[in-house]
Amino acid sequence: MDNIEKLVLLHSNDMHGDFLAEAKDGSEVGGVSLLSGYIKQQREENPNVLYAIAGDMFRGSVIDSEYRGFSTIELMNFLNPDIVTLGNHEVDYGLTHLLFLEKCAKFPIVNANMYIKTNHTRLFTPYKIIDVNGLHIMFIGIITEEVLASTKSESIVGTFVDVWEAAKQVGVIIDNYKTTRVDLTVLLTHIGYENDIELAKVLDPEWRVDMIIGGHSHTLLTRPKVINNVPIVQVGVGTDQIGRFEININTEQHKMIDYKWEVVPITSKNCPTDPILEEVLQNYKKETDRKFGRVLTVFKRELTHPSRAQETELGNLFADLLQVDSSFDVMFYGSGSIRKKKVGPIVRYQDLLETVPFQNRVYMLEVTGRQFRHMCRHYLKQSVVTKGESEFYQLSAGMKVVYNYATDTLEECSLNGNEITDDQWLKIALQSFHYLNFTEFFDVDIKEVEAHKKARMVITNDFSIFEELLSSANNTDAEVEGRIVIKQ
Repeated sequence: MDNIEKLVLLHSNDMHGDFLAEAKDGSEVGGVSLLSGYIKQQREENPNVLYAIAGDMFRGSVIDSEYRGFSTIELMNFLNPDIVTLGNHEVDYGLTHLLFLEKCAKFPIVNANMYIKTNHTRLFTPYKIIDVNGLHIMFIGIITEEVLASTKSESIVGTFVDVWEAAKQVGVIIDNYKTTRVDLTVLLTHIGYENDIELAKVLDPEWRVDMIIGGHSHTLLTRPKVINNVPIVQVGVGTDQIGRFEININTEQHKMIDYKWEVVPITSKNCPTDPILEEVLQNYKKETDRKFGRVLTVFKRELTHPSRAQETELGNLFADLLQVDSSFDVMFYGSGSIRKKKVGPIVRYQDLLETVPFQNRVYMLEVTGRQFRHMCRHYLKQSVVTKGESEFYQLSAGMKVVYNYATDTLEECSLNGNEITDDQWLKIALQSFHYLNFTEFFDVDIKEVEAHKKARMVITNDFSIFEELLSSANNTDAEVEGRIVIKQ
């Protein structure tokens, strides 16, 4: 039919500085040079191609952190996305710095739900309509409420945080521009898979949102999840794969007729290398290797962190390092602070920087046993409910928590073999991000806790503790000991 046009829509999410290819099974896997080669190949083979990124380009690589995101923006400029939305880690270097980096980007960045509190002015362009050989594709950007948690110190910044408010913003944009010709409407979100599902449920069918391309939860789907006739897709984390839509659009009726979606592996077997991007990347790598390539320590064996929603070897290691010679009883170490799934046995300074890139202050609070037990029960329950998308904590040595989801009870909550009672006091430690969002993350009012005793900062930089203790040790080991047991 003459009025049917095909669109190829490629997408990535949560790249997290995964710039370099790795050798696996006799080929190179992932990395921006191979990714760029695949995207260029698709643009040569198909007349109508768009490439979108659903947030979190930053963090996870020493190349990113050393240049505070500027290197990432330069590499993304060579990757040449057509549209990008913000992820929560895009604000890690501060909002002012992000606004500077936006000016360095040669691609549009959209976000509909961050605003300045004083006058409700949006901080970014909320949407973009891209013309691809006569096809008009609208992209609307939505970010997770965690961006507000990351910018507590920037009190002038707000966000329409929940799914209902985000949906309302989508409606406002579409209602204001419904007279404009749009052939396809895409929500480019960074709110997590479960929230994408909730968002799709509350979208008005009259808005004619065609699809949700998501990020944040690192969910690797094998087929779209269709809710309210809206397909939801996400392709895990990093650059080892890319999502690929092949969409047929009726240009007369301005609507999607059908689509196919697949996850394409990025390997040297099916993707050419982009030599220009590779040269730029290697220039950055040479500089960071020179500065950060020294061996810091040697582990007894490779230590792992396969999932943020369970007790892990690396989680126990970092929680325990912060408890060494401390004045607190239990360290609640944010599981999401650990960005690599495996490290060692040789650990270079660069490896440590990429594994725990967030340099945090640590605060000590005193809570009752009743509050402590509620904190543990709440975060463990939320982890099950959200399938690991909520905050999760690794616990320091001596702790054992057994949570039964079916009965929503703690079957055991003990410290050094002694059950924690409601009336005892415990000194706990938290990284600054978790302290600033204590009430939300633990379902215990921080005002109630600090009415007894104000929080005290006990560590100015947790990374310096890791560096100091690991550099003075060798043959370090850590095991999963059953500190955290979840029965479902």
